[in-house]
Amino acid sequence: MQVLKQCLKRIDQKGYKAYKEIQGTYQFANFQLHIDYVQGDPFASPSKIRITLPCKQTEIRSEWTNTKSRKVRCEDLLARKVQSALGHVQKKIGGSGKSGIIWIDAPGQKIIERTAVRLTDTQVTICLSIGLPANGRRILAKEAEKLFFQVIPSVIDHSVYQIKEHEVKEAVWLNDQQETIRAYLKEHGYIAFIGNGAILPRSSGVSDRPMTKGVIPFQSPKERELAISVPHQERPVVGMGIKKGITVIVGGGYHGKSTLLQAIEHGVYDHIEGDGREYVISDDAAVKIRAEDGRSISNVDISPFIGKLPYEKKTENFSTENASGSTSQAANIIEMLEAGATTLLIDEDTSATNFMIRDARMQALIAKNSEPITPFVDKVGLLKDEYDVSTILVMGGSGDYFDVADRVIKMEQYVPFDVTDEAKKIAETIQVKRRNEGGDSFGSIKKRIPVAKSLNSKRGTKYKVSTRGKQHIQYGTTDIHLQALDQLVDESQTRMIAECFSFLERNQLLRKRMTVKEILSLIEEQLNEKGIRFVSTHVGHPGDLALPRRFEIASALNRLRTLECE
Repeated sequence: MQVLKQCLKRIDQKGYKAYKEIQGTYQFANFQLHIDYVQGDPFASPSKIRITLPCKQTEIRSEWTNTKSRKVRCEDLLARKVQSALGHVQKKIGGSGKSGIIWIDAPGQKIIERTAVRLTDTQVTICLSIGLPANGRRILAKEAEKLFFQVIPSVIDHSVYQIKEHEVKEAVWLNDQQETIRAYLKEHGYIAFIGNGAILPRSSGVSDRPMTKGVIPFQSPKERELAISVPHQERPVVGMGIKKGITVIVGGGYHGKSTLLQAIEHGVYDHIEGDGREYVISDDAAVKIRAEDGRSISNVDISPFIGKLPYEKKTENFSTENASGSTSQAANIIEMLEAGATTLLIDEDTSATNFMIRDARMQALIAKNSEPITPFVDKVGLLKDEYDVSTILVMGGSGDYFDVADRVIKMEQYVPFDVTDEAKKIAETIQVKRRNEGGDSFGSIKKRIPVAKSLNSKRGTKYKVSTRGKQHIQYGTTDIHLQALDQLVDESQTRMIAECFSFLERNQLLRKRMTVKEILSLIEEQLNEKGIRFVSTHVGHPGDLALPRRFEIASALNRLRTLECE
């Protein structure tokens, strides 16, 4: 401690770059402080520090971290506690630029493995970003001393050392229940579960917090109700189960169809207590599919959906810099199947109409030999039968899907009803006389091999990789736009995706001519073997990364405009 105080006193009022002298490790009364990186300017990205302390000084017992998911839950809880404590100390340090800010990569409503907090058998590590105080570009040593010797110890005392045993226990018990439900769904052939009492609507279009006023809690139709026994409570969790196959969600506008689908698409993540979606659990290989005008496509075999185009342009190795709605949706499906998706989630509101349906009247007017698009309604059953891929589909404008649906759920004023029998009866009574255009098989899923030169982040002699928010990666001179990835939920996941690409490039792994699926599996193997930090180039402090799914990594790769595939 005294060494750091003396160093700060020595550099007081010097130019900002003199802060570099404080890098190193310092022993405090209750923790060690590691100053890993010092910013070069008060307006630049904040400095990086780590706090380490013994596990035995906390309420985190070894039994609460004896599985990976339990350990992640405890790390998540600690990060939330630190964030809460930071909220009480911000703006207590003066100065220019980012002076005095303290930041942790805190979680939102979802629980995602991240690098902000790390638990081992013996140690807790907390990664923070701080703005070292300055007046203009002159060091404010007294303010820095206050930051290190008052503010940060106060944050640690009021977070890590104040955490209660019952808080850890409740977080771990919820994890155990969610894990049990996930295991039950897989074992019994279900792809989604929505617990009774769930609060599905969010407070606004820009907030992931639950709506609190005028909300109708979810209540399963009796025909679809499941009761799942879970640990740590006597009563089972009861709710609506959705089995494998084809599920169509219908209803009038503003009655909750899309809200239900959005809850299911985010059910690939666990949620915290009080979120309202704690017991909304989905197949972890469920992927949201939508149309995406203008995206690039590289050598994707979209022939299952798009036949030969005008001027004899073939679609078995389709590439374009500017895809239409239907070709982009076709490519999105094929790419996700290539990555290993087992459930597709589709909303007609974000789909290309001509990709979803071609009715009898249009078939009569435009002959099939003049229409290259085979609508999804004619392929969804083949996809289920040949590849065991399920679909949950929101459809309010076409009853043609009643013929292929295994079940139909009607949303009316946010209340679900099982109307499968009624829908099937309507399909039999009202004959639309449209012809099936899907053929006898779905078609093949091509295995693409990305070319090594696809990943090139060099600008001159340096690698340049950065992110701007959740939806944008700057990779060298190329922009990757991720607005259409509805299940990418955290900017730290985007940073991790960028680091994964950089890892592949730095280690020249694309030269091994691996398929897309093999690349994704390699990344997952490295994650399991070395942990989430394996891709980071930051020594000691990879504290702003969160784990993306393989499907979001694949989606980002497919939107890289320099991507070339064999």
